[in-house]
Amino acid sequence: MMDLLGSILKSMDAPPTTEVDKKAKEEKAKLKKLQMEEKKKNAAFRAKTEKEVTEFIKDTKQTRVKYPPMTRIQRSIVHDVAEIAGLTTFSFGEEEVDRYVMLFKKEFPPSDEELDAYRNGEEFDPENVSKSKEQAKSTDDNASTVSKAQKTSRVSHSQPPATYYKDKYKHLLGVDSGKDAARATKSNSAYGYVPSENKRDLRSIEETLNDIRKRKKLKPDDIDEASEPHDSKDEQ
Repeated sequence: MMDLLGSILKSMDAPPTTEVDKKAKEEKAKLKKLQMEEKKKNAAFRAKTEKEVTEFIKDTKQTRVKYPPMTRIQRSIVHDVAEIAGLTTFSFGEEEVDRYVMLFKKEFPPSDEELDAYRNGEEFDPENVSKSKEQAKSTDDNASTVSKAQKTSRVSHSQPPATYYKDKYKHLLGVDSGKDAARATKSNSAYGYVPSENKRDLRSIEETLNDIRKRKKLKPDDIDEASEPHDSKDEQ
């Protein structure tokens, strides 16, 4: 009798179980199960990646490894394992579409041309890069040669021809390019000198100074009289 009464009291204390609560518990159990499965899956993927990275490091012929497209969590695992192993990693491609990871040994780092090719979704070919560099260098050399030739042509055109103009136009000037040309260009040693016969005042410097002194001693009236010419007949 007491056991029956106790069971009735316990059932009255517990809240009634509804359909909503039952579904919530089932969803929670499913989520926990999926998380455990994802955790196991990631652990297995990490173990597999660690093995692949170890084999890659031991292989002396391989310098880089390209992984297939994978999820963000898987890429983070690859980056983490490679960093611990001392490798260089890069991700390429579009997120949620074809994003993938590549591993590079540090002694064989990728060039800028290689990284640009992967970023553009192209395959990298070292031979094509070498040919492109040679073609670019050849183009630069040709452009430099043309530029130098143009500069030389401009300089030669700007300089006058090394010929004497009287030789070129002697049929017009009537000047012989020999002695006549030398005589025509000879400087005049008497240039700037006035012949004495062309001078008006034939007095010497001393005579001129004496006349000036005499004029200063005379009065103005006397100067006028002295400046006028005297007639010899009147004086007599």
